[in-house]
Amino acid sequence: MNTTKTTQTFPVLDMSCAACATRVEKTLNRQPGVYHAQVNYAAATATVEYNPQECTPETLKGAIQNAGYDLVIETNAQKEKIAEDAHSRKYRQLKQRTLFSLMLSVPVAIIGMCFMDWTYANYVMWILSTPVVFWLGRDFYRNAWKQLKHRTSNMDTLVAVSTGIAYAFSLFNLFWPEFWLSRGIHPHVYFEAASVIISFILLGRLLEEKAKGNTSEAIKKLMGLQPATVTILTPKGQLKEIPVEQVQQGQRLVVKPGSRIAVDGTVYEGSSYVDESMLTGEPLPTEKTPGAKVYAGTINQKGSFSFIADKVGSETVLAHIIRMVQDAQGSKAPVQQLVDRIAAIFVPTILSIAVLSFLVWIWLDSSNGFTHGLLAAVTVTIIACPCALGLATPTAIMVGIGKGAENGILIKDAESLETARKVNAIVLDKTGTLTEGRPTVTDISDPLLQSPLGDVLFTLESASEHPLAQAIVQHQTRQILPMEEFESLTGLGVRGKINGTYYYAGNRRLLETHHLTVSPSLTEEAARLSQEAKTVIWLADSQQALGLVAIADRIKPTSREAVRQLQEMGISTYMLTGDNPETAQRIAAQCGITHFQAEVLPQQKAQFIKDLQKEGKIVAMVGDGINDSAALAQADLSIAMGKGSDIAMDVAKMTLISSDLNKITDAIRLSQATVRTIRENLFWAFIYNLIGIPVAAGILYPINGFLLNPMIAGAAMAMSSVSVVSNSLRLKRKKFAHTAVTVQKKVQPTEEITVPTTETATPQPETAAPAASENRKTYLVEGMMCDHCRTRVEKVLNMWEGASAQVTLTPPEAVITFQGKVPALSELQQLIDEKAGDYTLKEKNRLKGFYLIPVLPWQY
Repeated sequence: MNTTKTTQTFPVLDMSCAACATRVEKTLNRQPGVYHAQVNYAAATATVEYNPQECTPETLKGAIQNAGYDLVIETNAQKEKIAEDAHSRKYRQLKQRTLFSLMLSVPVAIIGMCFMDWTYANYVMWILSTPVVFWLGRDFYRNAWKQLKHRTSNMDTLVAVSTGIAYAFSLFNLFWPEFWLSRGIHPHVYFEAASVIISFILLGRLLEEKAKGNTSEAIKKLMGLQPATVTILTPKGQLKEIPVEQVQQGQRLVVKPGSRIAVDGTVYEGSSYVDESMLTGEPLPTEKTPGAKVYAGTINQKGSFSFIADKVGSETVLAHIIRMVQDAQGSKAPVQQLVDRIAAIFVPTILSIAVLSFLVWIWLDSSNGFTHGLLAAVTVTIIACPCALGLATPTAIMVGIGKGAENGILIKDAESLETARKVNAIVLDKTGTLTEGRPTVTDISDPLLQSPLGDVLFTLESASEHPLAQAIVQHQTRQILPMEEFESLTGLGVRGKINGTYYYAGNRRLLETHHLTVSPSLTEEAARLSQEAKTVIWLADSQQALGLVAIADRIKPTSREAVRQLQEMGISTYMLTGDNPETAQRIAAQCGITHFQAEVLPQQKAQFIKDLQKEGKIVAMVGDGINDSAALAQADLSIAMGKGSDIAMDVAKMTLISSDLNKITDAIRLSQATVRTIRENLFWAFIYNLIGIPVAAGILYPINGFLLNPMIAGAAMAMSSVSVVSNSLRLKRKKFAHTAVTVQKKVQPTEEITVPTTETATPQPETAAPAASENRKTYLVEGMMCDHCRTRVEKVLNMWEGASAQVTLTPPEAVITFQGKVPALSELQQLIDEKAGDYTLKEKNRLKGFYLIPVLPWQY
């Protein structure tokens, strides 16, 4: 049967606690045509997967409205605006109500505690508390009534019941005190409890609403990258400014210096440099000439150009990133399932405990049992807080995923964020992951430099999409010959018929598979090139090998450091490649990887991961190509390079936008920090209720005569939610400085890491021995994240008169040779602040071959 599935995320209005989110989720999941729905209380959104033939957004909206809430179903642009307006309006109203409520409640509390003997004290408290309870706190009673009509309950039910009972009991005692006096009981009033409770809860919700708004800052920042209007060039050659929503594919847009690019497209005319750091994380602008791709949200520099719109609206790369972050922030971590089950029964359980407390007090205390029981019941309903439980997981997930997005790590869902910390084995693809992925030709046989074989090779490789084929094509431009029956042979190479002869271009296995002969001289040459970590591509006809081409790829500057850090974290590292064993061994050795496999086909990569999983390992796969997609799908955690194929990024659960392998350790640390925060939140939320509810019921009264004041209970309840959200927001200040994680680091000579190519890698700077009149100092440099940062710091330090500075990124230090007096650290820091920016210098203490590197608090 043909079924259509559509997934949409809708803002949900009027939810006041975690129990509300549970009810909305149940309501949505009960609708015909809905496959799955989940509600994120912290984000106030519902993600629904449904069949549009059986269910519509209008149907869902009606069902949610019947349940006492509302769903925003307008188009994307309107949806965000309506939700944002609703949030702003709710925040303003809460702020006004909280302010007026506190203004009225503070005098009531003062009178209730200090001036109880005043003749008119009870009447004044009644007059001041009435508007707090029935005007400023009216929404609690409205929502509780809505829940009652649907035979359910939420946090508003607890507030309405507790304050309503306190107010009604006080009103009875105010006008009919004789009822209690005749029984020998003093008729106390609790107007201050009812009004102060509502004030505290309003204050707590105000702080909670503000904090929840802060957790979605990452999304707001991403949305703010796209300009509201664009300038298009009409067919008549006129410039016209239109809203970005009206841009259509094929239209020609004009980009002025300093402006943001609105949609994805291809440069048509002009040239400039574009800052793409929001996508790639690379600080250096990228040159854009006709034919180059540009992306929404990036910033044009000094030049101006026009481009043709290729992807608009929700199809742009920026929109895809926003959607991925939104979906991830709306997803639930596995630990949240337990919290949802608790939230669903929380309110009925609390009401039952309150009634039980009331009855037990009447039974055990014949004189004051009714009064104490009533106070205990009111306090129990007030202090119980399902909101803290409901906010514990989603707020941490939202902040964690937003923090990842800010650092160039796109996380698809909460489950993958939780899984990352458990990874104990990581499989790395070679080309494009450990290496730059930009192979170049280093050697070529003489026959292939001449026609017609050079033309044959060029023709075959021009039809291939493999990166190695593109390196051959870019090496030299030759004539493309007519070709028939072209075929791509997975894991082997290509084949085509040219001038009536079948020709093959590919690896050694291609020759062996088709039983093609290889001369001893070519075999010897291939062996030599393979020992130099070069990949050999063969050209052959239907009989024998005709020549070969050697290609090499350079290792990324961060690969060895990233592998070392992963191994220090106790994670086993593996490398899989379709390349020859010699090249694989050389690359693995230079990256510090001891486990590797060469000449691996795509399906074998997936099987390798499956074998590791059978050994009980939690496996992460890092890749960038279509050939990695099966392995990425098999892995427990799949990580794609941002510069890789679209298919790899679609399959992967995480994407590293900048393709920097150091981001893997950042992602793992982010996962550890986020899960730790979730556990802290859940611990305090559970422990708060486990301790607070028995105390509120009066369990300490027989021991020391202590009975919790309802006002204190209201303040504690409000602060529990605020403390959970505040703890989650601490993640925003977390820094993942992968360059300074160890307390002590032995100084070791570093080996230069390159794979032979036609380009020469930049060696590490060598430091000559200082002359007798020179003073050399070594400083730790904090805040450097890339080579651009290193260059900037080095340039500024060399501005100091008589100083010669050399700065390295790994380790992050500056070695400065001063001619004469050494300046104070504060003087150098002032120079850095004025000329370089947000970098921090710290002196390093050298002691017996060790560097004592201070570990910052956030690195634990």
